[in-house]
Amino acid sequence: MRIARELLDEIVAHALQDAPNECCGMVAARDGEAVQVYRAENAEASPLRYRISSADEKRIHDAIEESGCELGAIYHSHTRSEPYPSQTDVNLAFWPGSEMPAWPGALYLIVGVTGEAPDVRAFAMPDPRSVQEVELEVAG
Repeated sequence: MRIARELLDEIVAHALQDAPNECCGMVAARDGEAVQVYRAENAEASPLRYRISSADEKRIHDAIEESGCELGAIYHSHTRSEPYPSQTDVNLAFWPGSEMPAWPGALYLIVGVTGEAPDVRAFAMPDPRSVQEVELEVAG
C-alpha cells in the first residue's frame, strides 16, 4: 500500500493522543493508494486490545463505499508491545470460528508507541496461521 506522509502522520497522531489506550480506525484506498484516514472509537477503551465500535464501523464502511473507494487497511496501536499482530489481533481479523477474513484484502497497520519514536508496520493476514509483513510505501 502507498500512503502519503500526511495520512500516516494522522494515524500516528491518533495513536499518541489515545495512549495509554490503543487507538483504532480504517483507511480508505483507491488502486492500492491510501486516500483517507477514518478515526474510530476503541469500544474496549483498553491499553491491551481494540475493537472498532459498531456505530463507527458502519459509519466508516458506508463513507468508504459512498466515496467509491475500498477498505485498504484497519489500523490500531500497540502501547505496551512491538507493532506486530498479537494472537488477539489475528483472531479479530477473521470471523469467529472460521478462516474467513472479516475484511478480505485489507491490510493491518499497527503503530508501536513504546519506543522513542512511533514505529508503523503493515501486515497481510491471508489466513489465521499466516501473518506476513508487507511494505508500506510512504510518499512525501
